[in-house]
Amino acid sequence: MENVDNILELLGLENKLTLEEIPKIDLYMDQVIQLFENKFSETKRNEDEKVLTKTMINNYAKGKLLFPIKNKKYSKEHLILMSLIYQLKGALSINDIKTTLGKINEKIMKEDFQLDSFYESYLNLTTRNVQDFKVDVGKRAEQVIDQETGVEDLEKILLIASLANMSNLYRRVAEKLVDEMVEAKPGKGHK
Repeated sequence: MENVDNILELLGLENKLTLEEIPKIDLYMDQVIQLFENKFSETKRNEDEKVLTKTMINNYAKGKLLFPIKNKKYSKEHLILMSLIYQLKGALSINDIKTTLGKINEKIMKEDFQLDSFYESYLNLTTRNVQDFKVDVGKRAEQVIDQETGVEDLEKILLIASLANMSNLYRRVAEKLVDEMVEAKPGKGHK
């Protein structure tokens, strides 16, 4: 499994949209798409895959994953939310993302919410997550080799199955946390 480290390097795990990279001016949809495509192109599985499309953005707006857009321009806050959506959509349904980001959207519209500070905390966590992830994947690759199948294809299959299992476990915990958010909403069984 010598190529696990090479695979990790090719994934663009450190790619993230930082606050410094978000323009201070509002952007039109095509500019938003270009920004995301430039930033996250390394994270695509293949060249045909799109990071962000007009349809996706329109669906996010119609689905109320984003607070209302003004004058067909997207603010810094919209870009931060789209970055969060981009990361969340690999593991959660659109409805779960809407629930997860709902409070943030409300706070942006009603209060002086420090979205920058929240997003910076998120970026700090993702940096640590990437470091932990690389160590964990290395350990899992070693555990697979310890199974002594002696056949590289079987070792790859074991590692794939192990990684998919871990992904499912993390996703299930995230879904349970979303379910708790739904249950905690007023009118959902709480008095």
